[in-house]
Amino acid sequence: MGDLLVLVISCIFINNILLAQYLGNCPFLGTSKKMETAIGMAGAVVFVLTMAGIITWLIDVYFLKRLDIEFLRTIAFILVIASLVQFVEMFLKKSIPALYAGLGIFLPLITTNCAVMGVCLINIQEEYSFLQAVVSSLAYAVGFGVALVLFTGIRERIILGRVPKPLQDTSIGLITAGFVALVFIGFQGLV
Repeated sequence: MGDLLVLVISCIFINNILLAQYLGNCPFLGTSKKMETAIGMAGAVVFVLTMAGIITWLIDVYFLKRLDIEFLRTIAFILVIASLVQFVEMFLKKSIPALYAGLGIFLPLITTNCAVMGVCLINIQEEYSFLQAVVSSLAYAVGFGVALVLFTGIRERIILGRVPKPLQDTSIGLITAGFVALVFIGFQGLV
């Protein structure tokens, strides 16, 4: 149980997929202008990343490795991730059309979100057990959501301030992301 707690803390704070490994920055920068959109994206990523981590681990261990076709890992993982994103997209379109419209192009971009693929590959590379893969996938997803919501809150405040013209929008967003990443790097001595 203690090892799983260390894994959770490590995935959320120390090895944060967005801020320490800087994977998944497209939806990070694109959906961080409004809190409602950021929370919706965080929820979608939590679902997709957690489910993708579980399904890809099962496919890798019980199918690809047993048939000695690990070279198909990337294709198999992309198919799983794309299917999950399609499911989320259909669900949001039917159930929460305002959020679906707010996420716009960034919702299908979860398919190509390197954070999702990165976590799936980390689970395999680290040779996690099934439980560790589930915990890791969920914790990385929560870390993504925490970073996204934190960054969105800061970015909403910056919009209210006076920012020099050359630094407006994406430029100040990247600078702010760098400062937020420095905060998360401060956690590296914990574990």
